[in-house]
Amino acid sequence: MKVILQQDVRDQGKKGQMVEVSDGYARNFLFPRKLAVPATADAMNTMKLQEKARLRKIEEEKALALENSKRLEAVVVQISARAGENGKLFGSVTNKDISDALKAQHDISIEKSRIVVAEPIKSFGPVDVKCKFGYEINGTIHLLITEAK
Repeated sequence: MKVILQQDVRDQGKKGQMVEVSDGYARNFLFPRKLAVPATADAMNTMKLQEKARLRKIEEEKALALENSKRLEAVVVQISARAGENGKLFGSVTNKDISDALKAQHDISIEKSRIVVAEPIKSFGPVDVKCKFGYEINGTIHLLITEAK
């Protein structure tokens, strides 16, 4: 019997796949647990529409990531921080600080988890930080760390 999986099923397949299983397995295990539905014409059409919507969403996310990557190249984000007498920062500039400053100054929204700080930023001056948008699209955030007054 052909069924369309509603969730990932171990040793059978992933959500949205159409798989061939025995009648008893489908009736006694998959259907009662709502893990699958019979592969009728309506169900197959719904599956195709969901796949189209998923692919369209991926394309939109890729386009947004590419646009943000290009916008980052043209901007410099200024972050002011407090420091001791020797010019060393009291703390360090974190991913969250960078994300918040980018949103406030240039209205570019990037999740803090996508910003990659190789080593802690603990001094003043210009710094370049990598940003991974996904879909093999990367960008560079140009920071200027200044002393808070």
